[in-house]
Amino acid sequence: MPSSSKVVLTAGAVVGAASAAAVWGIGIERYLFTVREHELQILPAGSASIRVLHVSDIHMAPWQRRKQHWIAGLADQWNPDLVVNTGDNMGHAEGLKGLRVALDPLRSIPGVFVHGSNDHSAPSPRNPMKYFTGPSDVKHTAELLDTDSLDAYLGEELGWLDLNNSAGSIVVGGARIDAFGVSDAHRGWDELSELPGALEAVRSTGAAALTLGVTHAPYRRVLDDFVDLGADAIFAGHTHGGQVRLPGFGALVANCDIPLDQARGLSTWSHDSRTVPLNVSAGLGHSIYAPVRFACRPEVSLITLRARD
Repeated sequence: MPSSSKVVLTAGAVVGAASAAAVWGIGIERYLFTVREHELQILPAGSASIRVLHVSDIHMAPWQRRKQHWIAGLADQWNPDLVVNTGDNMGHAEGLKGLRVALDPLRSIPGVFVHGSNDHSAPSPRNPMKYFTGPSDVKHTAELLDTDSLDAYLGEELGWLDLNNSAGSIVVGGARIDAFGVSDAHRGWDELSELPGALEAVRSTGAAALTLGVTHAPYRRVLDDFVDLGADAIFAGHTHGGQVRLPGFGALVANCDIPLDQARGLSTWSHDSRTVPLNVSAGLGHSIYAPVRFACRPEVSLITLRARD
C-alpha cells in the first residue's frame, strides 16, 4: 500500500475514534448517573451504622429533568441517614427550580452544606482546552446568582447546617456529629482562621461521636488544616474527577493542587503523623458550556460509617 494511503487510513481512524469518543462523552456517559459505595470503620465501638449520601457539583440547569429525577429517587432507594453537600449546586440562574425537584425528597434527612463558586455566580463560556493547563481562572464578569434563596432553601426548608467558614453539630440516629467547613477555596473564600474558635464553641457544649470536615475544593492547605482540627473524615468535591479521564491512567487535571490520583473517590490524607479518610466526589454535573464526561460517570457517594472493631 502506498505511504499516502496509509496516512489517509491512519488519519481516518484517528478522526473516527475521536468522533466516537465525543458521541459517547457528550451524548451518553454524562447521563449514566451512578452511586459509588464505600465503607469506613470510624464510629465508636457499639455505634449503629450511619449511611452518608455525599452529593456534589450538581451544576443544575432547569431543563435537566433526567438528572433531577435521578437525584430525587436516591432517598427512597438508598435510605441515607445524613446528606453531605459539597457545593456547586447551581449551573444556571434558574437552577434552583431544578434543585427543588431533585432535593425535596431529602427534606426529612439531616444534612450539611458548603458553597462552591457556582453557588454565587453562573458559569460563563470559556475555551475548554484551558482547563488542561492548570486551575481555572476567576472571571469577574460572571452573572451573579441568588445565593440567599439557595441558602434559604438548603438551610431553612431542607434544614441542613450551613458550614461555610463555620462549625456546628447535628444529631444523626441518636449520635451527635460535629462538623466544620469552609467556603470555596478555589476562589480563596476559605477562612481557615475562623474555624478553631467556631469549633471550640461547638465542642464546649458536649462530646461528639464523630467530627467531619467539609470543603468544596480539596486544596492541600485546607486538607492539612482539617486534619489538624481533628476531622475524623473529610468530604470534598470540585474536581469532577477530572471530568475527562484516560482509561488505565485516570484524571488529567484536578483544577486544584490535590494529587491527580486522589481527584476522585475514597483515599486518605495525612498531615503531621495523623491520617484520616478523604472522599472526593466526581460530582453529578458539568458546566453547561462543557457538556461532556468521558471515563468518569456522574456520581454520588454512599458511604456507610460503621463502628470500629
